[in-house]
Amino acid sequence: MRAADLLGKVKGCAQISRGRYRTDERAPANIPVCGKGDAVYWKADMDIDCDGRSGTHCNSRTDPVFLSATAYRDSHGGALAAESLPYVVVPGASPIWTPAAHGIRGGTVAAIIYRNQVQYAVVGDTGPTDVIGEASYAAAVNLGINPDPVRGGAGEVTYILFKNTAVSPIESHRAAVALGEAQAKKFLAVN
Repeated sequence: MRAADLLGKVKGCAQISRGRYRTDERAPANIPVCGKGDAVYWKADMDIDCDGRSGTHCNSRTDPVFLSATAYRDSHGGALAAESLPYVVVPGASPIWTPAAHGIRGGTVAAIIYRNQVQYAVVGDTGPTDVIGEASYAAAVNLGINPDPVRGGAGEVTYILFKNTAVSPIESHRAAVALGEAQAKKFLAVN
């Protein structure tokens, strides 16, 4: 799937969020969540989420705000592994936007687009209720983005989440890629 084709379908914004998000704690709230057909999307930066199963690159020594849990769990009941699983972080439910009300839950398949590259991922964690634009260490690595949880990240990233989808098991990147490609193809065909 070509990034340019997907980006061409999400140029405008039919805003579905009741307000706008910040990209960081002190940034202005200017990022809307948009909707089109069976997808929701936004354009923001990418902060690095290292939460979940501790590993070589994601742990309390490398990330001062490291949490050993993720909002969504793998098929064995454990935390997801940010180092190996590409995942997107969605804002926690709030008056601004409630992801579940738009078919976005743990395991929802997503396409992350950065510099003409598409990375398929799952919704794997939730973040603050007023900040948007975060993905896992593995998602950053796969897109060629500096994955350091303190100094890493990138600007100008597009996130497209496909409503009412579920990757199973949630920790299978192979399943995310297969479902993501199918959903992206469908999205392009009907929009």
